Amino acid sequence: MPYAVDFAAVSTTGLESSPVADALAGLRANEARYFKNKYDHVFTTEPADDAKATVDWVSRILEEERGIVVSSPPLEATEFQVENIRWAYVFYRSGLSINVLYTLDDDGKRAVGFKLSDGMEVPAELDGFKFARQKSKLAGTIRGSFFVIKNEH
Repeated sequence: MPYAVDFAAVSTTGLESSPVADALAGLRANEARYFKNKYDHVFTTEPADDAKATVDWVSRILEEERGIVVSSPPLEATEFQVENIRWAYVFYRSGLSINVLYTLDDDGKRAVGFKLSDGMEVPAELDGFKFARQKSKLAGTIRGSFFVIKNEH
């Protein structure tokens, strides 16, 4: 069942099995606030089993672009388009959030972003990435990194 993420009252709905559920919920709420403020878009997630096509698309991009296979099971995912950008998010039990920004114009930006919830270790599959720190009232300290997508997906 789809869940409209509320960034005013942060909830762990759908993320309860994560050892860092509160921090991951804050991270998800932080994304919801961004999309509401920038695009007036309501950020809605659904269980990963119901969003298999989205999870598979993100996984395929990770593997084809960088040989990355995420070891943690996905809990929730979402995919939507705002303006001319296709967005996909997958939230994993470990506390990892992965997003794909895929501009539909041929010359537009295309990237994969990683965000680590407060309290989680850097997963082995992301060991070579450097992470910048960002403070968030909703999520505590968010560590983030990204890479540019080079191929068509």
